[in-house]
Amino acid sequence: MASGVNDCGLYANPKGTPAKATSPLEPAPDFSLVLGGPLFQLFRRAHLTGDTLELLYRRVLIIPTVAWLPLAILAIVGHPATGVISLSFFSDVEVQARLLIALPVLIAAEIIVHSRMRLVVRRFLERRLVQAGDLPRFDQAVESAIRLRNSIPAEIALLLIVYTLGFWLWGTRIPITTATWYALPGGRWHLTAVGYWYVFVSIPIAQFILLRWYFRFFIWYRFLWQVSRIKLNLIATHPDRCSGLAFLGKSVYAFGPILFAQGVMLAGVVANRVLYRGESLLSFKLQIVGFVAFFVLITLGPLVMFTPQMGAAKRKGLADYGLLAQRYVDAFAQKWVNEGGAQSEELLGTGDIQSLADLGNSYGMVRDMRPLPFWWEDVARLALVTVAPFAPLLLTVFSLDDLVTRVLKIVF
Repeated sequence: MASGVNDCGLYANPKGTPAKATSPLEPAPDFSLVLGGPLFQLFRRAHLTGDTLELLYRRVLIIPTVAWLPLAILAIVGHPATGVISLSFFSDVEVQARLLIALPVLIAAEIIVHSRMRLVVRRFLERRLVQAGDLPRFDQAVESAIRLRNSIPAEIALLLIVYTLGFWLWGTRIPITTATWYALPGGRWHLTAVGYWYVFVSIPIAQFILLRWYFRFFIWYRFLWQVSRIKLNLIATHPDRCSGLAFLGKSVYAFGPILFAQGVMLAGVVANRVLYRGESLLSFKLQIVGFVAFFVLITLGPLVMFTPQMGAAKRKGLADYGLLAQRYVDAFAQKWVNEGGAQSEELLGTGDIQSLADLGNSYGMVRDMRPLPFWWEDVARLALVTVAPFAPLLLTVFSLDDLVTRVLKIVF
């Protein structure tokens, strides 16, 4: 490994300073999408993480505790001026789901993304998809991603969005007509004591961590877009049916926890509407389907940027193997059919027929090559992860016995 390169990022040290590899022909070191940025450095100095995301239990325990525990304490010792509330803190499914489930999942997801995505960059070089002449462009794409990942202005901008646009969106939600644990009637800004911590600390923590993941999505797909502009060495006969790029479709499974956390947040909102406002779960079916489709699309959709090169590889493969097949079958027919001089013993012992079958299999593999680096099973898995948090809400529509019976009928 080149000098100055370690586990904290491709051509980056733990403090995020880019460093050139000593040779463009050396194997790519590890690249991390999450080991960098001002918040990461703050966590390192606060001993909430190590150089490679150690001490996960501290982050999962401390950050949600800061967001949730003061709410619980203030909700217990304090109460609205009216003395009667329509929704208590511990009954608020949306808040519990957001702070006790979604937030820890978003924090823990860094480990999964780090361990899975760090290998994808290496595969572009290990599989020789990027040829020697294009290595400088590939290196530039990597370094650009690292600079953006480590950008201080970018994370400051995310924080400003949380405390401006985030506040505005929260304030435009359904108006409060009866007292709740965090606000009094007359407007969302008639906050209780616990409401101030909720609005100015708890919600921003959850929003910032979620927006930071969106920013990482952007960095990753920007990097892939730059790589897709490079002429890749795609082989149409690759057994993965994606000219060697199927690993991209599998790599997005690392984002599954983020999709799950998003599902938890929406499921919490729907649960409050169903449990406390008497709305039906079925009335949200279009929103849920649209939600799942949207997040699966933004996760897998950007991989379509590789489709033009995959299509070109397939066309070239069909042309090349079609020409090769034509030459082979002409020679085969001339030797074994047209001349008619072959003896049965020679035919039984020859490898020509097996070679013809192998050539047909190769041509069939090119013909069946997919136009995308992912397929339906990838879509289904991400959709299942996203919709999973809504499963408990089915108990508001079906009894437990009915639900178990329906599931068994589907499975068996």
